[in-house]
Amino acid sequence: MLLKDKVAVVTGGAGINGLGFAAARMMATQGARVAIMDLVRAEPASAAARLGAEHLGVVGDVTDKSACEAAAAAVLQKFGRIDVLINNAGITQPVKTLEITGADYDRILDVSLRGTLYMSQAVLPAMRQQKSGSIVCISSVSAQRGGGIFGGPHYSAAKAGVLGLARAMAREFGGDNVRINCITPGLIETDITQGKLTPERKIEINSTIPLARLGRADDVAGACVFLASDLSAYCTGITLDVNGGMLIH
Repeated sequence: MLLKDKVAVVTGGAGINGLGFAAARMMATQGARVAIMDLVRAEPASAAARLGAEHLGVVGDVTDKSACEAAAAAVLQKFGRIDVLINNAGITQPVKTLEITGADYDRILDVSLRGTLYMSQAVLPAMRQQKSGSIVCISSVSAQRGGGIFGGPHYSAAKAGVLGLARAMAREFGGDNVRINCITPGLIETDITQGKLTPERKIEINSTIPLARLGRADDVAGACVFLASDLSAYCTGITLDVNGGMLIH
């Protein structure tokens, strides 16, 4: 198994149809003990229980630095180490540039960008002490192509910020054998897309994608397992596209 004896933390991972839970489930099947961190209303303990009794659910808001530190402490208390962090928590909003309010901007950037920083800060001391670790940050193809189907320009900006933050952290912590990489999913069928695409619109979108289909949560989960495992031991600061060829660059 690729992640035997590893401990992984997944933020925003309680949504059963989401990318985070798919990553948590696939890492668990590869031998990892997984801690799912999410808001109280998302019931992370219930999500973790679906993976098995040996996994952990932790309530926490990634925009709250003290909550991130408390979550990391809870994982360390239970498992004694943190080997992997999947910075998955994020929210979107389908509005145009002139419609974005200050509150909209703060809300979208806080979860994706501030949350990535705070949770990384929370786990990095343990990883540095271990002299090993892998942080995977979920960005988006919308950061690369300048907009997406479901996210406004502030979402693209937040996800572009994730790319820059991850690359800078990769340079800073490489000497500690801590690897930090990004995944840029294309259009993935999750709860965000459910009911928002007509069959005709799906066919139209599929015609623009070389692999001729929308992505599945497990497509992104597989990339998370690769970057979390020693298969990617010489990869840091990279951006791994998981978009079916939607954007080739």
